[in-house]
Amino acid sequence: MVENFAILPCNGLDKCAGVISREIAIKLCENGKNEIICPVYYRVAETKYNKIAGEHALLVIDGCHNRCASKLAAEKKLKISRKITVTEEAKTHHIELKRNLRLLENEHALIESILNGLNNVDNTIVLTLEETNFVFEFVYETYQSGKFLFRIPKNQEVYFNENDCWAWVIGNRARIGVTDFVQQNLSDILYFTPPGIGAEIDQFGEAGEIESSKSVFELISPVSGKVISINETLIQKPELINENPYELGWVAEIELTDSESDKELLIGFDQYFEIMKKKVEELNG
Repeated sequence: MVENFAILPCNGLDKCAGVISREIAIKLCENGKNEIICPVYYRVAETKYNKIAGEHALLVIDGCHNRCASKLAAEKKLKISRKITVTEEAKTHHIELKRNLRLLENEHALIESILNGLNNVDNTIVLTLEETNFVFEFVYETYQSGKFLFRIPKNQEVYFNENDCWAWVIGNRARIGVTDFVQQNLSDILYFTPPGIGAEIDQFGEAGEIESSKSVFELISPVSGKVISINETLIQKPELINENPYELGWVAEIELTDSESDKELLIGFDQYFEIMKKKVEELNG
């Protein structure tokens, strides 16, 4: 686990997930090296907590999909190193959270699982965009419907799923994101929730969320593997997905576990282009 975490937990103590978030933060601070950023007190001690966040890797622990901790981090322009959502972790570990605020056996088991996951993350796999050797030069086909212009990459290395997500596969790695259809449909994107660094993602599993004033879109990963990098710029500037969901608005890079099997369930440009056209026509009625 990365030492010297600044931990920003959920402040929703009226829900079980929020109580779990608080308990995880407390346990992480028992070693005396990590520090909690109080989401309530932050607004009256901004200088103090900005200093803590600047000196530590920031771990955000959201209780649920309201993502109050993530939104506070975005508001304060903090750089997030790791992010956990308790309700998603509960789903992953097949644990049903009760409405009772008292932590019982299932809740304590979930807390231990999350702590173990943090302890086992190999932080040497965290890569920045500059450290990767990928060269992404997209070649586009366009489709216009009314005032909307959609761009679709036609490179052979780019694969799609029918959930409007793409993957550029190079060797045992892939960069993933959403297509132009998604950003046009969502309109102005307000928040981006990335997958966690080191997270193991199944093909067609969730790999982050994008939220606009209209709705929340769950990115369904075209590939399976381990998250080795995220586009951290999107946390502060999610609108880059609107500007360009490919070069600027990519979401994450994945170390693939079985790329050949994944490709069998994906589609190429020609097939996705026709699917997207039908979706646009249906929206326009």
